[in-house]
Amino acid sequence: MSSTTPTADRVARADRLAPVEVAEVLALARTAGDADGADPLDEHVLLRLRDPGAPAVHLTARAADDTLTGYAHLDTTDPAEGIGVELVVHPAYRRRGTGRALARGVLAAASGPLRAWAHGDHPSAAALAVDLGFTRARVLWQLRRPLTAALPEPALPEGVRLRAFRPGEDDDAWLAVNNAAFAQHPEQGRWTADDLRLRLAEPWFDPAGFLLAEDAATGRLLGFHWTKVHERPGSARIGEVYVLGVDPSAHRGGLGRALTTAGLSYLRDRRGLDRVMLYVDDSNAAAVALYERLGFARWSAHVNYHLG
Repeated sequence: MSSTTPTADRVARADRLAPVEVAEVLALARTAGDADGADPLDEHVLLRLRDPGAPAVHLTARAADDTLTGYAHLDTTDPAEGIGVELVVHPAYRRRGTGRALARGVLAAASGPLRAWAHGDHPSAAALAVDLGFTRARVLWQLRRPLTAALPEPALPEGVRLRAFRPGEDDDAWLAVNNAAFAQHPEQGRWTADDLRLRLAEPWFDPAGFLLAEDAATGRLLGFHWTKVHERPGSARIGEVYVLGVDPSAHRGGLGRALTTAGLSYLRDRRGLDRVMLYVDDSNAAAVALYERLGFARWSAHVNYHLG
C-alpha cells in the first residue's frame, strides 16, 4: 500500500454512495480478500455500506479510466470515542501510492481520534501506519479448528437447557446478556436493537444455529452461542463461532465450554461442515485458553491501530 511514487488516481469524498458505487466497493473488497486471504472490510462496514442511512464518510480512489482502485470507510457514529477506519486497495493497483493517498484523505476528513483495522496484518499496512504516526493497539486473532476431529460432549450445568433463538421474542433479553457479557469490549458490548435487526435480516441467519442456554426453572437467559456459516462461490464452506457469551452471574460453571461444543456439534452434524473459525482478542487470555483447549489454533491476525 505504501509507495514513494505519486498516484495518478483521484480521491473523492462522499457522505453516501450510490447503489452502483456500493456494488463496485463490494466487488473490489472480494477481489482483495481473495488475493490476500483475509477480507479487507469487516462485517460492520459491509452492513453499513448496504444501509443508506448509516452515518459514514466514504473515500474512493479512481484511475484515469474511472476504475475503482481503492476505498476507505470512516465510521463517524462516535467521533469522541474514535472514528473507525477501514481501507482497501485493488491488488492490481498497489505500490503506486493509492493507499497512501487514501490514508491522507482519511486524516484530512477526520476530526478526532482514529481506530484503523489492518485485516491480515500485512507488512505494507504496518509500514504505512508507522509512517503516518499510528500505534499498534489491539490484535484480534482468527483461530480455526477442523470439525473432523473428535468433539467433547456438551456438559450443561444442572438445571440448564438449550433451545433455539426466537426472533422478535428473545431480542431484548439477548441484547441485555450480550451487552453484560461484553461490557468491556469496544464493539460487541455496545450492540443496539438496530445492530441485531440488521444481522437477523442477513441471508446467512439461521435461528436453529443461534443456541440459547436458559435456566430450566425460570426461563432466564444465561448464555448463548450464535453460529454462522460462510458460503461464497469458489470457496469452501466454513462455520464460525460468531458470538459466544455468558451472563456474568453464570460464570465458572462450565457453561461457556458447553455452549462452545454444542455449537460446534451443530455446525458439524446439522450443517455438514468440516471446519470452523472464530475471532478472539489476544488480550482475552481466558477465552484464548478455552479455545486452544478445544483444539483451535491461530490462523491469522488482525491489528487495530490508533492515532490521537
